[in-house]
Amino acid sequence: MHFDAEFWDTIAFIAFVGLLGYFGLHKKIADALDKRSARVKAQLDEAISLRKEAEDLLASFVVKKKQAEEEAKAIIAQAQVEAELIAKEAHARVADFVQRRTKQAEDKIASAETQALAQVRDAATDAAAKASEIVLKTQAQGAYGDELVEQGIAGLKRLLH
Repeated sequence: MHFDAEFWDTIAFIAFVGLLGYFGLHKKIADALDKRSARVKAQLDEAISLRKEAEDLLASFVVKKKQAEEEAKAIIAQAQVEAELIAKEAHARVADFVQRRTKQAEDKIASAETQALAQVRDAATDAAAKASEIVLKTQAQGAYGDELVEQGIAGLKRLLH
């Protein structure tokens, strides 16, 4: 019987597998594969745990961002209200200031008018007195002059009482 190369290859393979089984290499290989599988499973579990932590952290950051945005909106709204109040106060102060200044100007104008009227009256009185003096010196002499003086004194007494 003639044995070909395939036959000897098959015999060698069976002998090799038999030796591996005899020395327990298949158990060692299976144990190594099981350990590797356990290590991969632990890494996967850790990755899943880390992913969940990251998702929770992201969710908390989203909530914090939303809270910060709401606080910022509230701060802006409060600032706008305060700015409006300040503007109203400033407007009221300016209006009050303008009103006071206008009153002061009106008072000064009234005082100046009163003073001007008094000065005009005084000037008119002085002019009338000088004119009267000139007229009296030139035209009113003697009994007619005495009568005019008496009438003037009587008129002054009436004005003073």
